[in-house]
Amino acid sequence: MTTTLTIIALSLLAGGLFAGLLLVLRRPRGRGMSVRTVAGIEDLKAIGVLSVFKAVTKEIVTARDHSLGNLGKRYLEWLITSRKMAMIFEFDIDFQYDLRDPGFTVREEAPGRYRLQMPRCEYVVHIRNVTFYDEQGGKLLPIIIPDVINKILGGGFNEEDRNKLMDEAREQAEKLAQNLVLRLNSEVQSSARQTMEMLAKSFGAQQVAVDFSNAEPRKTQLVDSAAVR
Repeated sequence: MTTTLTIIALSLLAGGLFAGLLLVLRRPRGRGMSVRTVAGIEDLKAIGVLSVFKAVTKEIVTARDHSLGNLGKRYLEWLITSRKMAMIFEFDIDFQYDLRDPGFTVREEAPGRYRLQMPRCEYVVHIRNVTFYDEQGGKLLPIIIPDVINKILGGGFNEEDRNKLMDEAREQAEKLAQNLVLRLNSEVQSSARQTMEMLAKSFGAQQVAVDFSNAEPRKTQLVDSAAVR
């Protein structure tokens, strides 16, 4: 399977500017500086859902079905080949952290030094485009049946066949996305760590440590806005 993968780290300049603005408004003067800094760090939760990473990929997915169903697929491939359809799926994956989640905590370990516990990572899969790459109808093997009869008896595609194979291909594409999520986990955490350190320091923190959950990223949504061609 041919896979083309482009990794795009999201720019969170707007979030940084917003945090910087709050820092200016909250700038401590004299006594109470530590208390105000703690309050500022806690305000990170007001950001809500924070997007930290995006993966854009294009995958070739092949689905097949037999005119005689599963029985034919298992036992009669020697006589009639399965119908096959190859499609190119273009999709992207948004990795997010919900800072309103109870799993997100802020702990002050020393004046100016904080430890952030991140909640479980979540991701949304967006299917952007589907292109039909190749179609092969079911075919009677010419060793047994002449080609002229094959053209008459061979199984082609109808609308129901297309829809069935399309559903199977979408399931495969979703599994590919899940595998990609696991492979990118370290890159996602690295991007999230840099983002959280930037935001926390803009709120007044001097040192920031970021810890992550051991749980696998959780899919929250599959958005299918594909234009089928």
